[in-house]
Amino acid sequence: MKYQTIDPTLFIKNRAKFTAQMQAKSLAVFNSNDIYPISADSTLPFEQHRDIFYLSGVDQEESILVLFPDCPKLKHREILFLKETNAHIAVWEGEKLTKEAAYATSGIQTVYWLKDMERVMFEILTQCDTIYINTNEHYRATVDVETREDRFTKWLKAKYPAHAVAKSNPILQRLRAIKEDTEIALIQKACNLTEKGFRRVLNFVTPNVTEYEIEAEFIHEFIRQRSKGFAYTPIIASGANANVLHYIQNNNVCKSGDLILMDVAAEYANYSSDMTRTIPVSGRFSKRQKAVYNAVLHVKNEATKMLLPGTDWTSYNKEVGQLMTSELLQLGLLDKADIAHEDPDWPAYKKYFMHGTSHHLGLDTHDYGLLTTPMQPNMVLTVEPGIYIPEEGFGIRLEDDVVIQDTGAPINLMKNIPIEADEIETLMQA
Repeated sequence: MKYQTIDPTLFIKNRAKFTAQMQAKSLAVFNSNDIYPISADSTLPFEQHRDIFYLSGVDQEESILVLFPDCPKLKHREILFLKETNAHIAVWEGEKLTKEAAYATSGIQTVYWLKDMERVMFEILTQCDTIYINTNEHYRATVDVETREDRFTKWLKAKYPAHAVAKSNPILQRLRAIKEDTEIALIQKACNLTEKGFRRVLNFVTPNVTEYEIEAEFIHEFIRQRSKGFAYTPIIASGANANVLHYIQNNNVCKSGDLILMDVAAEYANYSSDMTRTIPVSGRFSKRQKAVYNAVLHVKNEATKMLLPGTDWTSYNKEVGQLMTSELLQLGLLDKADIAHEDPDWPAYKKYFMHGTSHHLGLDTHDYGLLTTPMQPNMVLTVEPGIYIPEEGFGIRLEDDVVIQDTGAPINLMKNIPIEADEIETLMQA
């Protein structure tokens, strides 16, 4: 792995939190992701399933974690099953986890090779009543492929049909939403790498540069700082492209006088950062561009102040909508008649700001976290308002990552990334 070793205390603590919420005489199973084929003998780069990583720190394929806190045999209360390594694998694929290395990574003492899985599983399943299966229930999830987790669940339920079944996801939604200090430090590291990439780009952008050249500058900086690369598919959207919310082609020329909306950030140790900045191709905003920019920045700053313990998501989004409505009125994009006749289910401001303001951030860019429960300390959230004006040929979005505190204002993990219009102009002119 490119990233530096993570203290296994994090994963030990995460497992303890999870098992504390399991039913009596129950067992939970978590699988790694597949390595997904492209065609011929090509594959996509491996990405570990975030749940098994969260609970063990194991970051390789063909891995299984079993948690059975009530197991009569102490050694079977936590088990890792791993792909057996050997000299041949070491030559062709590189070093895999040994049993000793798996313990050092996870803090789990009992490690078996996968060939022993069915035998050991039979023994421990005769001693439990309920199996926790791991399903993807994220509110934005749309999964069409059968995952390794899905296949394992199908096998487990067919072979042991008399066991009751429970779901791990509701527990994980609650736990993963509240970050440990170590996790916040890893997200901060990802944000710091994003800062380095952004400052590099500020010194690089000039008229007639291409969007993909800007993308290349970011990835160069991220990888040289021990990141695997982008936390998500980057958006480098110049001119009217910024009005396409998920524009990822990144193949246009950036023209003088246009703006570039850059929704791009680094990952570090599987943890995501999530940044959006909008900069002028020529190094200076026009008067109109700056007015819209400052309106978005004002909404972002005021929305950030609302991210406090106990804040209700519905009320938060409503208040942000009112802030945005006020700014759009001042910019002449809405008038009082638009407000008077708006649809309550789709307020007038949605014409220019049609997406949400915040989401959870962590091991996933759109991380686990229930939107039906109030905000809590140590949640890491994005703040990302935008104004999109197709008729004027530009869109502006600004986004920072913040940590909710027990008391006081949230901590901005991106406070060192330039965002004020004047500072961006100064840096681009330097």
